Amino acid sequence: MPYLGHREGIETIKRVVNFCLNNKISYLSLYTLSIENYLGRSEMEKEYLFDLIVEGAKQGLQDLINQGIRVCFIGDRTMFPARVMAVCDQLEKESAHLTKLQLNFLFCYGSRQEILAGVKEMVRKVVAGEIKQEEITEEQFRDCLWMRGIPDPEIIIRTGKFTRLSNFLLYQAAYSELYFPDCLWPDLNESHLQQALETFSACKRNFGS
Repeated sequence: MPYLGHREGIETIKRVVNFCLNNKISYLSLYTLSIENYLGRSEMEKEYLFDLIVEGAKQGLQDLINQGIRVCFIGDRTMFPARVMAVCDQLEKESAHLTKLQLNFLFCYGSRQEILAGVKEMVRKVVAGEIKQEEITEEQFRDCLWMRGIPDPEIIIRTGKFTRLSNFLLYQAAYSELYFPDCLWPDLNESHLQQALETFSACKRNFGS
């Protein structure tokens, strides 16, 4: 079946979400679709992915609410098709009050693009007189990023048998622990996640060194 891996990937999302809930992990950010991958896919595959999002949202909304999961979509929203944007808005609105787990789908996302968008927004604020150039702080710049209001990731798990970040959370990953399991995303299981958690727990985190 064409694009079967996408549906298998959704099952992996469910496993990871359940692991986070069981281990009281408060934030989970998933690199759902990069800007580069979005631009490089055929229109047929894009439509299939969008249909999966709409279908999954309609079927899974009540389960997410029952589990106390807040859903956020983060990325370049100008690239979201209107019908997908409507579903994203609905999910965010109806789950906004939930606090057990914040599930961030990084969709049409690229970290370099996020940083550039943040710089442009900061420049706009300076030009508009909302802030003086000499008063700019890191916190104010963070508020201009797509990931504003979300804590930096403590650990980043990169599947696919690659040891690179691939334009994912470059600004936020300054002090994140990195874990590279030897598997593809659809094959990521609880054993991999448990090993990642144990590896992280054993780390001595030295910020700035």
